Amino acid sequence: MIEREGQVTADRPLFTVEPWCVREPELRLDRLAQTESVFALSNGHVGMRGNLDEGEPHGMPGTYLNSFYEQRPLPHAETAYGYPEQGQTVINVTNGKVIRLLVDDEPFDVRYGRVHHHERVLDMRAGTLTRQVEWTSPADKTVKITSVRMVSLTQRAVAAICYEVEPVGDSVRIVAQSELVANEALPGGTKDPRASAILESPLVGEEHVANGTKVLLLHRTRQSGLRMAAGMSHDIDGPESTTIDTESSPDVGRLTVATRLEPGQKLRIVKYIAYGWSSQRSRPALHDQVVGALAGARRTGWDGLLREQQEFLDEFWEGADVEVEGDAEIQQAVRFSLFHVLQAGARAERRMIPAKGLTGPGYDGHAFWDTETFVLPVLTYTFPGAAADALAWRHMTLPLACERAAQLGLEGATFPWRTIRGQECSGYWPAGTAAFHVNADISDAVLRYLDATQDEQFEREIGLDILVHTARLWRSLGHHDVDGVFRIDGVTGPDEYSAVVDNNVYTNLMARRNLQAAAEMAMRHPDAADRLGVDAEEAASWRDAAASMLIPYDERLGVHPQSESFTNHARWDFAATKPDHYPLLLHYPYFDLYRKQVVKQADLVLAMHLCGDMFTDEQKARNFAYYEGLTVRDSSLSAQTQAVVAAEVGQLELAHDYLGETALVDLHDLNRNTRDGLHIAAMAGAWSGLVAGFGGMRAGDGRLRFAPRLPGGISRLAFRMLYRGNRVKVTVTSESARYELMDGPGLKLWHHGEPFTLGDEPVELPIEPIPPQPPLTQPAGREPAPRRIDPHGR
Repeated sequence: MIEREGQVTADRPLFTVEPWCVREPELRLDRLAQTESVFALSNGHVGMRGNLDEGEPHGMPGTYLNSFYEQRPLPHAETAYGYPEQGQTVINVTNGKVIRLLVDDEPFDVRYGRVHHHERVLDMRAGTLTRQVEWTSPADKTVKITSVRMVSLTQRAVAAICYEVEPVGDSVRIVAQSELVANEALPGGTKDPRASAILESPLVGEEHVANGTKVLLLHRTRQSGLRMAAGMSHDIDGPESTTIDTESSPDVGRLTVATRLEPGQKLRIVKYIAYGWSSQRSRPALHDQVVGALAGARRTGWDGLLREQQEFLDEFWEGADVEVEGDAEIQQAVRFSLFHVLQAGARAERRMIPAKGLTGPGYDGHAFWDTETFVLPVLTYTFPGAAADALAWRHMTLPLACERAAQLGLEGATFPWRTIRGQECSGYWPAGTAAFHVNADISDAVLRYLDATQDEQFEREIGLDILVHTARLWRSLGHHDVDGVFRIDGVTGPDEYSAVVDNNVYTNLMARRNLQAAAEMAMRHPDAADRLGVDAEEAASWRDAAASMLIPYDERLGVHPQSESFTNHARWDFAATKPDHYPLLLHYPYFDLYRKQVVKQADLVLAMHLCGDMFTDEQKARNFAYYEGLTVRDSSLSAQTQAVVAAEVGQLELAHDYLGETALVDLHDLNRNTRDGLHIAAMAGAWSGLVAGFGGMRAGDGRLRFAPRLPGGISRLAFRMLYRGNRVKVTVTSESARYELMDGPGLKLWHHGEPFTLGDEPVELPIEPIPPQPPLTQPAGREPAPRRIDPHGR
């Protein structure tokens, strides 16, 4: 029932394959860090890694508050103008998950005694993590332990645990210690001794209180000056002889419950946990906030919290669920992915959605362009309020983006490549500062949200502001050459193996959309535009730049070069590259990567997905085939885009293969780094690969279009989405697509280019078969794993 380090376990699946849960039937000590990420619970404000209740053993302890960070020095080998000097790192805050257990004085620890049964289950419909253990201590006393953990999606500050212990056989003395623990020791750490010293114990105690079954700890960070509070309160049900004591110190709060359990008796502890933080509010205000959150949680009660969680998720799945028949792993993975994407943004409420969500400390807890380009499309069509909040956070950081643009000698706003609170935290400028496309990515997410929701207030108060400032950036960053062509030189596109290039196609197409939309939106809101200083001449300059934007094309090869002159570079020698030399950036110097035709992640192919109307069908097929031979997918972001475009150009089986890669990136730990947190953007690709790929969904300008086709390994696909007040369900088989209006006034849709109106009655339309496409070639050794699934999904 428990595997220890050094035992051979690699060939056995870590989780069972089930449609609505992720079940770990036995504890694998060698994979603790990975499972802690997989079993993480969050609501976008509070995040808790799936550590064992007793706290040890662990792979990496972790409890996080969105945007709560510590500053650290950002060293540079050589300093230069414009380099950021301070970094921001998410920190492990006060841990409220810990419940230690002593059985006749023996600490419950799975590394000792005998574990007869150990199972953990993440339930995506209930929003809970359940653990069941039967354990015999070294002194031969056996107990059964059951815990259920949740982070509330309805009460933003609250998490809760129901912890039960009962004897198996003889009576036992039980002592349970429910704790709050700050400044936990963490494994590993940064190699920079200055940063290590800062992050080792980042919290300074300001207040600790123990009263009855309630304990509060308040801390502030040493460098960033942020303040946080954590509190716990308990409902305890046990024999009449049960005793309770509480104590606190600056870094530890503890409630100790002692009792004797006879056969048939049970000790039940319900632990309510609450968190709050602020950069401005006083210590008493945070104290009172947490006390209030605990009072609200206790009034709701454990059963009430579970009921609220279930109702919240029932409503979410009603508008977001994806059903897959024929590939059971993908069915599980897409729901797992949707669940974690929801957790990352549900209650973020005008704070960022980090690349790892709140599941681990990877990437220092930073947000990148991943959020707007890959995560927000999912939320826009399934839970649009969270998308609006994420974009509102970007708007709140707009003054900092304007300061950064001015520092760089540019107009408008330059949003950071990576950040927590809005300041640029990227220490490598070719892949950071030069990646200006993040600004168009944010504007594109604004346009997508507005198209899907028609949120006029958002457009006036947030959207216009973002589009105007980013349009000003592109107008000042680019220039008209002697032929009147608008060029954007010296930038880095999505492919970070080609840095500081001229006229990256993706960047130029996205900038063109940004410029056009800013001019149109300014015309719709003249008063708001006037307050921003936009006049007719400036709007005309945006339209002119967009109209004359350079989009390179290689007439010789009949493809779009990723950037100007890219197809003239020497091709990377893939045949001579050893399999263990991927990712290339860890084994080869950047200067060599930058001057060769090798692609880290989909770049030109991403342009064909997001700006598809700018390419003909023939161009898409030729471009896709060309870049398949160059793309090594050293980024987890690539496979989802390749899945979507592969499906569009008729490479359905290849699309299925890429779908498997993006959907299973964390459940199968494909990159061997899930321990640091989940790949939220890659997981979002499970939805994109199915809905935008095999469903052929595209939306824009008020038009919701579908071009569904399925690969041989999927017999049926059904998905639900929200668009302009309508909840639509699409069901696809190999022969037809059925469109159903679940809720809303009705709308016009397109099926393989043909319009129809969807009202009260479902509409079923045929899908014409397409001839098999010739297979494409990937770089040697970089082919995606095939999805060879039998008809029963085994």
